[in-house]
Amino acid sequence: MNAIVCDGRDSLKLEEIGKPAVPDDGVLVRVHASSVNPVDLFPLSGAGRLTRRINRKPRLDVLGTDFAGTVESVGKDVTRFRPGDEVFGGEHGSFAEYVSISETGGLARKPANITFEQAGTVAVAALTALQAVRDHGQVKPGHKVLINGASGGVGTFAVQIARSFGAEVTAVCSPNNVDTARSLGAQRVIDYTKADFTRDAARYDVILDIAGSHNFSECRRVLQPTGIFVLVGVAAIQHVSAMKALRHFAGTRLRSMRGSQEAAFFITKLTQQDLDAMADLMASGKVTPVIERSYRLDEVGEALHYFREGHRRGKIAIEVTHSAPHGAGANPQPAAVAV
Repeated sequence: MNAIVCDGRDSLKLEEIGKPAVPDDGVLVRVHASSVNPVDLFPLSGAGRLTRRINRKPRLDVLGTDFAGTVESVGKDVTRFRPGDEVFGGEHGSFAEYVSISETGGLARKPANITFEQAGTVAVAALTALQAVRDHGQVKPGHKVLINGASGGVGTFAVQIARSFGAEVTAVCSPNNVDTARSLGAQRVIDYTKADFTRDAARYDVILDIAGSHNFSECRRVLQPTGIFVLVGVAAIQHVSAMKALRHFAGTRLRSMRGSQEAAFFITKLTQQDLDAMADLMASGKVTPVIERSYRLDEVGEALHYFREGHRRGKIAIEVTHSAPHGAGANPQPAAVAV
């Protein structure tokens, strides 16, 4: 199969490798679509290179996390899925024609009203938004929720999920994305180039900070006395160094220890239960993935480069077109992928 791999020289290649093995409790998925997330950049970072060498990972590390596709085969102990099922989920190694995942892992059935391309953008961003809104923000009907960074992958899901929970949503984004935020259900939109939401007269029950453009001290001015500030993980720190990120997290934690306002941050968990919850939201029409642009598998380097530039509107999808079976034509030679 073709896959995007990070080789021993820390560069990306489109290379033909063997299909992943399928254990007794495993499901082999023929991937039709994937998408780009901040976590996909980690193997190409200094920390990622160091981690790979310390852990002595295999020479070829297949990148990617999100996927959507069709079940190709299942292990003998699998009961929930069968060949032909249309599924989506998250598992390391999804920038490839096939991915293997446990039946109890991050895998769910794709709603019929959602395309493979849409479903291939869901796992990381949507579950990050769901867990931020539901678990850490504890959003309830009637809550006033501000989402700082409402137009990116996580943000577009967060606006829709918060609205589905009955919240009144204020979206903060760039002028180019104001209409998108409104179309997703935000009752109020703040163009950050024209107004600073931390100087606003409004008060919020929950602030989801995806953009990372304001610290907790600034944001608590517009939080209710018992409000919750949720720092949405790596999405808020992808443009800064690891040391600055640690200081940002530590500073938020220390400041939140004073007063009644709460601050929370978390690492997203790719659970089957939450993927099923997202499938229900999409099937009901309450949530629809937003895709700004799509790239082919052999254009992953370009997709990662565009992703790094920031100011995305929704998700960046990766289309996976399957090659001819081995022996049906000339074998593709490993191709370097510019990043």
